[in-house]
Amino acid sequence: MFETSVAAPDPARIVPAWLPDPPRGRTIVIGAGEGAAAMAQAFDDAWPHPPEGLVVTRYGVPYRRIRVLEAAHPVPDEAGLAASRQLLGFVSGLTADELIVALISGGSSALLPAPAGDLTLDDEQAFNRSLLAADCRSRT
Repeated sequence: MFETSVAAPDPARIVPAWLPDPPRGRTIVIGAGEGAAAMAQAFDDAWPHPPEGLVVTRYGVPYRRIRVLEAAHPVPDEAGLAASRQLLGFVSGLTADELIVALISGGSSALLPAPAGDLTLDDEQAFNRSLLAADCRSRT
C-alpha cells in the first residue's frame, strides 16, 4: 500500500494520460511549482515532438531539455521575479497554431511573484513571511 501511494502522484505515470493532440505549430511548455521540473520531464518523455519550454522550480532540482529557472520557496526572491518576467516574455506573440501546456504545482505562487500595481517584491515577501509566521496552513 505504501509503495502504491508513493508511486500514485508520479508525473511519469499521470502526465501521458492527459496529453492533447499535437498542434500544427510549436508546443510550448510553461510551468511553475515544486513539481514543475518532474512534470516537464514526464511531458517531454511522452510527447512525440521536441517541445520548447520554460518552467520555474525551487533551487536544486535537475532537469535536462526544457529550460528550468530556479527561485526561492516559500518566500519569493528576485530570481522568481525575473523568472515571472521571462515566462511572460516567452509566451508573448504566440499564434493559434501553437499549443501551450501549463504545468502548475504547489509552490508556484512563491516561485512566480508578480506584484500588482504599486506593490513591490518587498511587499509580497513581507506578506508571505507574515502568513508563515501565523502558521496559516490548512488543518484538515
